[in-house]
Amino acid sequence: MSEFRHVVRLAGTDIEGTLKVIPALARIKGVGWRFAHALLASLKIDPNLQIGQLKEREIAAIEAALKDPTSTPLPRWLFNRRKDLLTGQDLHIIGADWDFNVRMDIEREKQLQTWRGVRHALGLKVRGQRTRTTGRTGMAVGVRKAAAGPGKPAEK
Repeated sequence: MSEFRHVVRLAGTDIEGTLKVIPALARIKGVGWRFAHALLASLKIDPNLQIGQLKEREIAAIEAALKDPTSTPLPRWLFNRRKDLLTGQDLHIIGADWDFNVRMDIEREKQLQTWRGVRHALGLKVRGQRTRTTGRTGMAVGVRKAAAGPGKPAEK
């Protein structure tokens, strides 16, 4: 058995070695519990181990599968970016690339002036939530503070 590592570096993210493998992989942005479980099943790695207990070759296999998940037998519906607008391929994006792609999608919708893009540009809720009472910003409107009167002390 190899030596226990207290910090494991995977896909540009430092992960505590005491975590089980599935929650540890879910700490990487763009990797959820379901994707992590399917990835471990395809690589035949025990999900009950702590990530600090894995051998170097197992961590290298996970890293390679995260970089190119199309090389694994994972189903395409599990990927987080199917039919990418630029390439037309099924991709799974993780880490800083995920943040960049989300920002670029929002900017594209703003330029096209879609309903979602306009809502994003105005800083309003995008997904159909109510806005009459929630999501308010700024100071209260139409509310008057009680003035100091004969029986009330002045507020400081």
